[in-house]
Amino acid sequence: MTNSNLQIHRIQTGVRIEKRILKVLKAFAEFHDLSLGDLLEGIVLHAFDGKTPFSAASLARIQELKKFYGLDLDSRASHHLIEVPSHAAPAPAAKKANAALTAQKTAQKTAQKAAQKAAGKTTPKKKAARS
Repeated sequence: MTNSNLQIHRIQTGVRIEKRILKVLKAFAEFHDLSLGDLLEGIVLHAFDGKTPFSAASLARIQELKKFYGLDLDSRASHHLIEVPSHAAPAPAAKKANAALTAQKTAQKTAQKAAQKAAGKTTPKKKAARS
């Protein structure tokens, strides 16, 4: 393989990765003025060739970043990680249930307003504040 520029095709991918590992990778990439994708490609290509992708100085920097971000995992943890469900993003079924509940509440409010209007009971509108 020559050192000339190689034309390639990249694709966008949604990869799930342990949060602290990602923080270390992003910080390391930023330190070397690389994109995260470029860094990952370099790591993988070195690994595919059975070579270490990092110099002694880079490994020292990675250890500093691991300490900073609280990453206490090492290669022994590989293939033993179990993901804890996140409560930040509701599951698709929960999203549908929330949407249905919102639609139901909106329909109820609309029906109540229509019933009040039919009964001649209208709620007064708020007056606009004067400046």
